[in-house]
Amino acid sequence: MSAETLEFQAETKRLLDLVVNSIYTNKEIFLRELISNSSDAIDKLHFESLTNHDILEGNEDYEIFVVPDSDTKTITISDNGIGMTRDEVISNIGTIAKSGTKAFLEKLRENDGKVDEEFIGQFGVGFYSAFIVADEVELITRRAGENSAVKWTSKGAGEYTIEDCEKDSRGTTIVLHLKPEFCGGEEFDFTNNYAIENLIKKYSDYIRYPVKMNFITEDKDKNKTVEVRTVNSMQPLWTKNKSEISQDEYKEFFKHQFREWEEPQEIFHIKAEGTTEYTALLCIPKHAAINLYYADYEPGLQLYSRHVFIMEKCKDFLPDYLRFIKGLVDSPDLPLNISRELLQQSREVKKIGKALEKNILKQLSKMLQNDRAKYETFWNEFGKSLKIGVYGNMFDTKVKDDLKDLLLFTTSKEEKLSTLAEYVERMPESQTKIYCAVGKDAATISQIPQMEILRDRGIEVIYLLDPIDEFVTDALQNYSGKEIQSINREDFELDDDESKKVKSEVEELAKSNEDLLKDVREAIGAEVSEVRLTSRLKSGAVCLATGAQGPSLNMEKTFAAMNNPMMKATRILELNPNHELFKKLSGLHALDKESGDFKDFCKLLYTQALLIEGIMPDNPVEVANKIAALMAK
Repeated sequence: MSAETLEFQAETKRLLDLVVNSIYTNKEIFLRELISNSSDAIDKLHFESLTNHDILEGNEDYEIFVVPDSDTKTITISDNGIGMTRDEVISNIGTIAKSGTKAFLEKLRENDGKVDEEFIGQFGVGFYSAFIVADEVELITRRAGENSAVKWTSKGAGEYTIEDCEKDSRGTTIVLHLKPEFCGGEEFDFTNNYAIENLIKKYSDYIRYPVKMNFITEDKDKNKTVEVRTVNSMQPLWTKNKSEISQDEYKEFFKHQFREWEEPQEIFHIKAEGTTEYTALLCIPKHAAINLYYADYEPGLQLYSRHVFIMEKCKDFLPDYLRFIKGLVDSPDLPLNISRELLQQSREVKKIGKALEKNILKQLSKMLQNDRAKYETFWNEFGKSLKIGVYGNMFDTKVKDDLKDLLLFTTSKEEKLSTLAEYVERMPESQTKIYCAVGKDAATISQIPQMEILRDRGIEVIYLLDPIDEFVTDALQNYSGKEIQSINREDFELDDDESKKVKSEVEELAKSNEDLLKDVREAIGAEVSEVRLTSRLKSGAVCLATGAQGPSLNMEKTFAAMNNPMMKATRILELNPNHELFKKLSGLHALDKESGDFKDFCKLLYTQALLIEGIMPDNPVEVANKIAALMAK
């Protein structure tokens, strides 16, 4: 097939532009990315060869070759891995990686098109990092088991050329035509053998395949000899004793192994012996992946058996609420050719997974107790995952018990993060319930009418600011024997003597106003299930409560955003009998309950309650006209 010039996918063009033009503090990172790609290609070949040995074409010696050349001003990275077909080249390089694409574009829009190294690093630039240092890139590849090869060429300017070619061996060769500033410059010289050797040792020393280079030596007669050296140690880091590994080595390993641009927040190096033997090297990344909570995010740990790579994403070790954990597990108790079906049935995998889950939660608990600032940093990035764990396991008491003490919430006490245990410890002896309130932010919650009476009594309130928070407290229901009570629900009431007295008085008043409440309900219509007097308001005229059971208004909005409009909250309009507006309402009712003024007044009270909850009325213009008409009288 003749040479063909194609355009990059639009999203890929945008990514290339970001990679090339963003400000990077570390230009040399391209080498780690490309060597990692070569390692991945060999992994894939090895995995496929377990069931199709012929694909190795008689060559079972895996290797990666790096050749810097000062004469041609190039650096070449070659591997004898799986290689690619023509269609795979177009799919994998001409099109942005499918995983995370949606999240990447959404994040880009959120940032108004602005980008930084951390943002690019979260998405993962992979192959495109070559254009950081090269003004032209050539890729020659032949898939193992195939006869034809393909050559891909691009200057990273929006298009690429692809054509058939010849290649004797399987695998991929990438030639980077370096920009002038990276050829012998004072800061960077990627054509220098020893500089490249140092970079490989720095970033790719633990690659499990030999990374080789040519070194030219000259004897006293100026005869030159080419010596091929393996420049990486190839000893898996996790096989060393913990005492032999520095923190810098751990950090660099995770950067290389899992394509992280920043050092991890926390590292777990776990070795277990006995009936089930395994080593695990895990980490909590510094930042959450931008698509962590999207369906296309693939959680899972790398799986090894006797240091041999088996699987990239094994989802069977950790529960979904720990999906943010990155790392690997190496166990001699698992066969090299274990399948997905066998993994799901494996007792060893289940035992290892339970032990890892327990260890991670134990370390998080220690972090919370011993380094609160560090834990709050973790919480701000990954707290939602633990919340999802509580809600997603609402019928699993053990999981809820494991997670409840790790939860943090903002509260009305200085608006700082607090555990449930700390909240309960601060409760006065007379308080029997844990009170919480839903709102978009602390300022909004502090102004809702129900908060006034709690402030007067000096009662602390937990702020549920994340849409999932209310689902979490509903799943818990209680903590340390204390019922968790939402002040947005109809069954919210204080149980002190003063509150009981006021409630009794309001109940008597409600009996003498049954007709009024019934007519207000009819004037508003089916949008409310009940209109009643309340003892929970002090200076506020109205509030909107939801039923003690079923969805709340917050849940209704959350479900609506998920295209599930059937989940409706039961709306109850509560009136303050001590407010001037109630007296005005009573007067209009006594004068003429069929009048337009009375009905408009009822609807405006309901609209006021909606606005307090942050809900816009269906017809704002009609509401504005009603207000204007009443103000004019």
